[in-house]
Amino acid sequence: MNLRHTATSAALLITLSLAAQKEMPTIWESKMDHKIEFTGTGTEERGYSYAATDKEITVFSNVNGSVRWSAKFKELAPKLSKIDELIPFWESDCLFLFDRKMGKDQIAVVDMASGKLLWNTNAYQNLVEESIVYVPEMDGFAITLKDKLVWVHAKTGEERWSTDKFKGSVGRYVITPDAKLVMVNFLPEGLMALLSGYKNQIVKIDLVSGNILWENTYIGRAERKVITKQFLYDLDIAGDKVFLRMNGMQVYDLNTGANIYTAAFDYTPDGKIVGRPAGAKSFGVYHAVADPVVVGDDLYVLDMSSKKSQYLKKYDLHSGKLLWSSPEIQGGARAIPAMYVVGDKVLLQIGGNVEAQAYIYRREPDGQGGWNIVQEWRVWRPNVKPNGIQAFSTVDGSFVWESERFKKGITNAVVLGEQFVVCSGKELYSLDVNTGAEKFVVPVAKGGVGNADQIMVYKDMIVVVGDKGVSTFNMNTGEAVASGKYKKADLEAVEGDRMILKTDKADIACFDLDDCTFKEFKAKTGATTTLSTDGNFVYVYEKRTVTKVGTR
Repeated sequence: MNLRHTATSAALLITLSLAAQKEMPTIWESKMDHKIEFTGTGTEERGYSYAATDKEITVFSNVNGSVRWSAKFKELAPKLSKIDELIPFWESDCLFLFDRKMGKDQIAVVDMASGKLLWNTNAYQNLVEESIVYVPEMDGFAITLKDKLVWVHAKTGEERWSTDKFKGSVGRYVITPDAKLVMVNFLPEGLMALLSGYKNQIVKIDLVSGNILWENTYIGRAERKVITKQFLYDLDIAGDKVFLRMNGMQVYDLNTGANIYTAAFDYTPDGKIVGRPAGAKSFGVYHAVADPVVVGDDLYVLDMSSKKSQYLKKYDLHSGKLLWSSPEIQGGARAIPAMYVVGDKVLLQIGGNVEAQAYIYRREPDGQGGWNIVQEWRVWRPNVKPNGIQAFSTVDGSFVWESERFKKGITNAVVLGEQFVVCSGKELYSLDVNTGAEKFVVPVAKGGVGNADQIMVYKDMIVVVGDKGVSTFNMNTGEAVASGKYKKADLEAVEGDRMILKTDKADIACFDLDDCTFKEFKAKTGATTTLSTDGNFVYVYEKRTVTKVGTR
């Protein structure tokens, strides 16, 4: 339903919201013979998923929920009595099972499709998820140990080679035209106490022999998010150059490893930006600094190396020549989460939403003299001040304008073509990129879902994720388009035209972004939900039951 250019839009919005509260249709429901403590959802193309306890596992069909295979771990691998951790490597079709035994860890690797034991070993101790990287081009695993890196064949566990010249875990990598590997190391939290002699390394390696062809260092900290596991940097090859985007750009010669230029800085958010939650075993703050922006042959980088002074810099992408440096960015920025180049202006978002992730583990009294273990895998978007919007010239880096509207708050900003829209949490502001003048100001309350937690772009609309639901506004006029009122919930996932919100009690609502209608599923508290990669289904894992529901 299109609600634009109508005098009765408010009434229609209310009617639309009330009519939208439908339940997600159940595709199938399958009850396991055991509790569900570990879950993994395969793609619809792969066709299967799993649910497990520490003693047994069931792999089931995504199509109808039927059991594909089920087994106790001690039947799969006699040396396993139970498991403490289960890690899927979907690309390899392998499932790693860990029985931790204080220096005598047992590892079994199982084929996910069939349940066949592929290999098992106790040769590798104290591995964490980040210790193991699957490289499909060689059908093998790079496994990081305390004193070396080993390469094993995925299906047999045969160790092909090892090297003590590469320390840490394998991070981003790229395959070269001559079938070599360029890769960056990183140091996960779980390995910090285990590795000695660690240093930042970028290397080119022969995967057949394990010989390191060249080695260099890089600036900064290669990171992977603690919960969602995405890498926070990119590695690419273009011609005879290797481009490492990490807090700026670092460029190396592909053939020799020589550093061609560095337009990067070392930046780690301090503890004052976002406080570490109580009981957090792993914690990270991300996207506090905007990624560099490449426009043609130009590279724009934020220099946040000093906590007192920050600058915007422009480089020649190919040579690394510094073309200009802006005046000091005013306002004492503690975070600059977003940078946009629109026309001949560079727009900076000062402060606003960043991302935080934490794995929280704590014991709570059960009221009967015992303890309950509480685990939380938390992803949230705290807001960092001070806030503001500043614009600089792409020609010489000179300061052009600053908007005074956002001193009290910003969630985030979005760009679509020449349109630049900033959300204060209470209003949407469309700003002229050349002058900072306001084209329109619209209260987000017109969307009927409370204040905004964040905004994003869908087609030609601004999507407002609000305190109580989702609404959309016309990007060009600011006019309200559609609304779906729900309860307090956090953004769980977005895939195409589908958006999932989830409450703290695990209820989920799936919104159609074309009209903000939604369907909901009331899950039991603590349920695990996963949106399929095509956005058409949600898998809900509760106690002993797996339910597949449709989003359309």
